[in-house]
Amino acid sequence: MKIGVISDTHDRLPAIDTALAEFRRRDVRILIHPGDIIAPFAARRLATFDGELHVTYGNNDGERSGLKAVLPQIQDGPLHVTIAGRRILVHHFVDWCKPADVALAEIVITGHTHEKFVQRREGRLFINPGECCGWVTGECSIGVLDLASDAYESITLPGTN
Repeated sequence: MKIGVISDTHDRLPAIDTALAEFRRRDVRILIHPGDIIAPFAARRLATFDGELHVTYGNNDGERSGLKAVLPQIQDGPLHVTIAGRRILVHHFVDWCKPADVALAEIVITGHTHEKFVQRREGRLFINPGECCGWVTGECSIGVLDLASDAYESITLPGTN
């Protein structure tokens, strides 16, 4: 089973559209976004995803009521989800994850820093897909996690930089 991972979209509609098209092309049916969508108009694009969508607020998501109206499943982290028997923790920033929450998870998905990383620590897989918006690093990136193998593919979106 494949999970799409996207973070820090920061209202950049062309990048969101390109990311969603890439997830469709790869037949991704579950999407995780650990925050910083920013505005409801960008959330409306994410809401078009045809599958399961798990979302947390980020520190720049100030229009919370508007985001909640578009994405009723959005919540403050930590968000714990179980997908295909795998326990996943979603939170905007890895440093905000409490040790007790991390202890419950096999996979930790965060954002915030705009820097992509994939690390295995103490038997857990930690993923930050980087920034979909490309505003800070100049690279619009997303990822796909294969839960069967824990293989993670970082994807630089074409035509968005």
